[in-house]
Amino acid sequence: MKPNDLKNPTGWTLAGRAARMNPSVIREILKVTERPGIISFAGGLPSPATFPVEAMRQACDRVLREDGSAALQYAASEGYGPLREWVAASLPWAVDPSQILITTGSQQGLDLVAKVLIDAGSRVLVETPTYLGALQAFTPMEPVIEGVASDTEGVDVDALEQQIGSDPAQVPRFLYVLPNFQNPTGRSMGLQRRQALVNTAARAGLPLVEDNPYGDLWFDTPPPTPLTALNPEGSIYLGSFSKILAPGLRLGFMVAPTSVYPKLLQAKQAADLHSPSFNQRMVAEVLKDGFLERHVPTIRALYKGQCEVMLECLEREMAGMDVRWNKPDGGMFLWIRLPEGMSAVDLLPKAVELGVAFVPGSAFYADHADPRTLRLSFVTATADQIRTGMTALAQAIREQQKG
Repeated sequence: MKPNDLKNPTGWTLAGRAARMNPSVIREILKVTERPGIISFAGGLPSPATFPVEAMRQACDRVLREDGSAALQYAASEGYGPLREWVAASLPWAVDPSQILITTGSQQGLDLVAKVLIDAGSRVLVETPTYLGALQAFTPMEPVIEGVASDTEGVDVDALEQQIGSDPAQVPRFLYVLPNFQNPTGRSMGLQRRQALVNTAARAGLPLVEDNPYGDLWFDTPPPTPLTALNPEGSIYLGSFSKILAPGLRLGFMVAPTSVYPKLLQAKQAADLHSPSFNQRMVAEVLKDGFLERHVPTIRALYKGQCEVMLECLEREMAGMDVRWNKPDGGMFLWIRLPEGMSAVDLLPKAVELGVAFVPGSAFYADHADPRTLRLSFVTATADQIRTGMTALAQAIREQQKG
């Protein structure tokens, strides 16, 4: 019998949650940017120029030579002991290595949080706007995701207090927040706002899920203390090696209170048994002897220079067009608001036609999306590409305004 001889092919019945899974808008746009000649400000990708290839090669050789069998074997779900110890020691508050769970990228951390903390119909709060990947991770668990009013520093604490409500039975499962150089806006939360947010959440019994993939990418001044440091028992903290080493390693970590750690570990075991043991050992080898203290400043300097070029271009190219933007203190992104009546979704085809791509901001909202917003990443384009691309973007806006 040949496969095509079967007359009645199986009818697959999808789980209800599958209907809530949607493709990443950013991934779809990245397909467009693969066309020759397109300058892309769309992807949230670290610059390949920052990848420590030679350090990785040397670490790879040492790991295979000195501990190859163990590196290629199954390993503990919690993660490689020395790497967990390094993570705990690197954090600016007291953390026991037993609280560290190594994840397959920090995106897996969001997936584990969703599986362990969300029931169908439960409330989850996010910033306005928020990280698209978090919305993708949370949505299949069928929560009610609510955006909290936010300003240039992030969550509006007074609005949060109102939104939590007074009924203890209706307290949301958690608030998801990126306080440092947020994706997509690039904004950061000041110390007073952090303290007010943590105090309000603690009084209400609202857990925090703090995501910090960009915190090491500050330009001139380190960000304030993490939210989790202010209330470790009321927070889960997510970190990543993608932005300071290389995203292809797919390594991140979680810091969790002992009250929820066992269930997160069980969800991790069900998902993939453990993150790649070879990658973990290689990263632990690279991190020896203060490598990041020498390496990360080179990333900061590169990204700061690229951000300054983009800001200069915005000042020049957008003059007189009622376009608004922020000036981030670190990270990888700028947030732009177009003139009244314009739509970033409608603008994108015109921009691509002129050779430049971005991500419309509406993809980053849980609700009440602002169609005038868009995200630009400044880290993968050269200075000359930024200048050319921003000229094209300004032209697209002008042409779109003319109709």
